[in-house]
Amino acid sequence: MAGIGFELRKLINRDSYFSLVRAYAYAGLISSGPWVLSILGLVAIGLLSINVVVPSVLISQFQVSVTYLIMASLIFTGLVQLGFTRWVSDRLFARESEKVVPNFAGVLLVTNLVGGTLAVILVFTSFRGESVIYRTLMVAGFVTMCDIWVATTFMSGLKFYKVIVALFAGGYSLSVLLAMLLRGAGLEGLLAGYVVGQFMMLCGMVFIVLRSFPTPRLIAFDCFAPGAMYPSLVAVGLLYNFAIWADKIVFWLAPDTSNNVIGPLRASLIYDMPVFLAYLGIIPGMAVFLVRFETDFVEWYDKFYNAVRQGGSLEEIARMRDEMVFAIRQGLLDIVKIQTLSVLVMVVFAPAIFEKLHISTLYLPLFYVDAVAASLQVALLAVMNVFFYLDKRREVLAVVSLLAVLNVALSAVTLRLGAVFYGYGFALALLVTLVFALRVLERKIGRLEYETFMLQ
Repeated sequence: MAGIGFELRKLINRDSYFSLVRAYAYAGLISSGPWVLSILGLVAIGLLSINVVVPSVLISQFQVSVTYLIMASLIFTGLVQLGFTRWVSDRLFARESEKVVPNFAGVLLVTNLVGGTLAVILVFTSFRGESVIYRTLMVAGFVTMCDIWVATTFMSGLKFYKVIVALFAGGYSLSVLLAMLLRGAGLEGLLAGYVVGQFMMLCGMVFIVLRSFPTPRLIAFDCFAPGAMYPSLVAVGLLYNFAIWADKIVFWLAPDTSNNVIGPLRASLIYDMPVFLAYLGIIPGMAVFLVRFETDFVEWYDKFYNAVRQGGSLEEIARMRDEMVFAIRQGLLDIVKIQTLSVLVMVVFAPAIFEKLHISTLYLPLFYVDAVAASLQVALLAVMNVFFYLDKRREVLAVVSLLAVLNVALSAVTLRLGAVFYGYGFALALLVTLVFALRVLERKIGRLEYETFMLQ
């Protein structure tokens, strides 16, 4: 999210309560807009199809199919998301911007060829009982969503934050509209509407990129050359996306907590709904995270490294380091405060909201645990963000590896302990990983001057 801090600072520096509210609202929209729109889009299609798409199991099949498309495409493209973004940043720093767009096209082509081939093999061997139209739409949806994640990461690196949110809003609105128009065709109609809406969103992204960076070269593969992308970032992207889905996969694979929905795809009626709804409660925390870390922390981060580069005194460098540490602590403290308030609000209002949406109140205990877990994830993202700024790639790799292992192991343990403990595996995995990440960060900050001067 580097670069967003400039716009946030402009709003905050206007020195009025209205500007402050605008800054936090803007940060919340930028940080949470795409995935909130994804969740709301799926829920809207499901609700608007009730009593129209018959039998209702077709709606569940549609929602589960799209959920798997999102999960699989995120994990698969995790291989290139961070590695390619860093490669792009390095090219822009080296004033080689002419290489960026051709390699963006190269990444899309490789993603389509590899991902499309895997999807065709998997879908046409594992979904033999489904229609050819459904299987074709699943392949098209997977390839399209892979491209969307790559394009979103790429455009984030180029600071097109507002455009991304606008395109997601337009794309999901179109998906909902087309799904409504085609819902008479059942599962295939809903899925066709969704995929076409996503494809139009992808077309908008590609158009914006090509218009912003005209280039004589059509395609290039420089970023795939040996050593071009950092292997640690490739591993981090893959492991992080797997780690945040690991508990859902564990519950989907367990026969006692899931049921077969369509083809080999399984869903957990007891686990899925609360965990996805709980993520709506982290919008305030994400807004605070963006404002605090992209303004206060980045300001002192820049001053620290400017002092190092310009030969500042040791006393000046140490003071900048102390201010940077204070900004990190203050940012984490603010996240804890706002997320505590958010969880309390959810505890108070969730029963009435669940009743209004005709969702069983039996989900409430798991929803509360998931709300706490999602809040811990915001804090962990903030710490990982600091690691990325300090270019501590191995440390981030250790953090996401620990989260992946713990989320699988502890979620499996809670499955054995029974329904009362569901969700605690995810929450405990995040808590332990967050504590570990904070300890590592504390040690790295304590050695920052030494590592800055001696390990270059």
